[in-house]
Amino acid sequence: MPVTDPISDFLTRIRNAVKADKKFVEMPSNNMKVKMAEILKNNNFVRDFNIVEDNKQNILRIYLNYVNSESSITDLQRISKPGLRVYAKKNEIPRVLNGLGLAIISTSHGLLTDKQARNLGVGGEVICHIW
Repeated sequence: MPVTDPISDFLTRIRNAVKADKKFVEMPSNNMKVKMAEILKNNNFVRDFNIVEDNKQNILRIYLNYVNSESSITDLQRISKPGLRVYAKKNEIPRVLNGLGLAIISTSHGLLTDKQARNLGVGGEVICHIW
């Protein structure tokens, strides 16, 4: 079944897996989801991820990170939606929970965290907040 908003589907699958205390979550893979999973891994929100080869399409498997049976991910929130795009200039990049969370921003340099975008001095579309 085709999904109209794959990023929201990505975030919802992770959110549901965290609430159900799953060890991993699987979803159809694409380049943007892989890059988002890489950002989550680099910031210790998920333990690891890999791409499982299937005969029809590739499956992205994300292994969730738990510390003392508590998930590293408290919540995920989609900011820019297909019906309402949200952009931020280089000096208006949001801080999530005063730096405790992160914002994923789509820039001309690819997907970056809010901190990376501030350091590079670029703005872009605010995809989501994670804390």
